Amino acid sequence: MKRIATVLVALGTVAACADEMPTNVTDAPLAEARTGKAGLAEYEIVVENLTSGQPFTPPAVAIHRPAISLYEVGEPASEAIKEIAENGNLDPAVAVLDASDQVSDFGAAFGPTAPPLLPGETTSITLRSERGAKLVSMAAMLICTNDGFTGIDDVRLPDDMGESITVYANAYDAGTEVNTEDFADIVPPCQGLVGVGSADPGTGMSNPALAEGGVITSHPGVVGGDDLVPGIHGWTDPVAMVTVTRVN
Repeated sequence: MKRIATVLVALGTVAACADEMPTNVTDAPLAEARTGKAGLAEYEIVVENLTSGQPFTPPAVAIHRPAISLYEVGEPASEAIKEIAENGNLDPAVAVLDASDQVSDFGAAFGPTAPPLLPGETTSITLRSERGAKLVSMAAMLICTNDGFTGIDDVRLPDDMGESITVYANAYDAGTEVNTEDFADIVPPCQGLVGVGSADPGTGMSNPALAEGGVITSHPGVVGGDDLVPGIHGWTDPVAMVTVTRVN
């Protein structure tokens, strides 16, 4: 049974600087509530940004059955992953997860400097698992990229009370947009978030002229082709640490 996550999520594009919430972002529940059942297992999922200069959007997290998958390396990105990776837009993911009877619970967590999860910051969310829903998946945009994201897919939940697992997440290229590394093609929070200012307003919309039509692969990283600076926005995998603990 899906329920309202204990943490609220920004719906729509991440399209403002860290200290100025955009008008199209609302403090709204990520999903409709599903009536809870006694005895459901409960899990705390903690996500830490391990990079030195690459902010994330709020991580979208789902507990689900094996019949559904958030993404698969080597396959084309779904519309949900495309929108997360290009625009920080969670709306398509919300629609898919909320409509699926294979999803037990899902949500997304703000970091301390909502909405971006800045380098070194940690955020968490608590979700419930119905019988048969034994997997957890997560995805978050690497904000200072054209279509980069990080995530985990189909990771087995711990069985015992108090048991924890830790998974390290790499950076992926969604294969949906050319990596121009131009602020004009990147969502606005990037400009100035990590010490590189720009008067370029950026964009929270996909540009059809930059469509790539590829598949999800390991991200090549920031090469310094335009505005992005490898020494600031670059990273070494893994970019995130995800710790899942059964708490009930």
